[in-house]
Amino acid sequence: MQFADSDIPPYVLVTPPADPVPLLCDSPHSGSIYPQGFCIDLPFQVLQSAEDAWVDELWSGAVAAGATLLAANAPRTYIDVNRDLDDIDPACLAEPWPGTLNPTDKSLAGCGLIWTRIRNHPLIQHKLFVADIQNRIDRFYHPYHQALEQQLAAMVEQFGVAWHLNVHSMPSDTGQVMGLGQGVTLADVVLSDRDGTTCDPTFIGITLDFLKARGYSVACNHPFKGMTLIRQFGQPARNRHSLQIEVNRALYMNEATGERSPGFDRLQHDLSGLALHLAQFARSLL
Repeated sequence: MQFADSDIPPYVLVTPPADPVPLLCDSPHSGSIYPQGFCIDLPFQVLQSAEDAWVDELWSGAVAAGATLLAANAPRTYIDVNRDLDDIDPACLAEPWPGTLNPTDKSLAGCGLIWTRIRNHPLIQHKLFVADIQNRIDRFYHPYHQALEQQLAAMVEQFGVAWHLNVHSMPSDTGQVMGLGQGVTLADVVLSDRDGTTCDPTFIGITLDFLKARGYSVACNHPFKGMTLIRQFGQPARNRHSLQIEVNRALYMNEATGERSPGFDRLQHDLSGLALHLAQFARSLL
């Protein structure tokens, strides 16, 4: 985590040095560069609990396999690029929004497009003006979506198809996940394709088989079904296949301190292996 005085680039895009394949990994929630003055009074551990900490590094090996890696720089608590633009809680606004809002249970729980709280800590000290929110949208949301669209469109144009992994992490504390109660055991990995609508079933099937063969417990579409990015970009009829992957943070980090745990290297190695496996799958269909 760092604070920046100057403009923050909206994302990092890493392309393969050679032999590209139509496989793109995007990490929308690993951003950890905070605009100066944003929530500086909150403890580091509270802020980091909302980040998909280290996820972009966990998947960095995908580039060597021929994949492209896109990662957001700004934290999701500032602007969540994996939410709809109208998913805003009207209660956080200092003035009327110039359009129709459709707040979901996410924004009403404080984690919509604009996060208003985290772990019962307020994230905004005063109500926000439209210009403030629009600035966040223009600086970070639109550029990220445009970059993702451009990369997928280029893959379809060059290869006829695009395979998209939307990569995340999830807290191991079930009380923080989808309102699950105590005593609910989360899988090591949750795969989501919005109940079979965002990718060819083979894509999720071979991912599931690979992870299980490496000893991971895997769930599909529970408790996550996938959010805005795979719903928007996963269009199998247009040869765009999107799959969301959530990995349990207990596998690779100390959630209390935010530090990597001894399991980080093993998980990174296995995710690099998965990326290579999926890259070989993508090549076999060209």
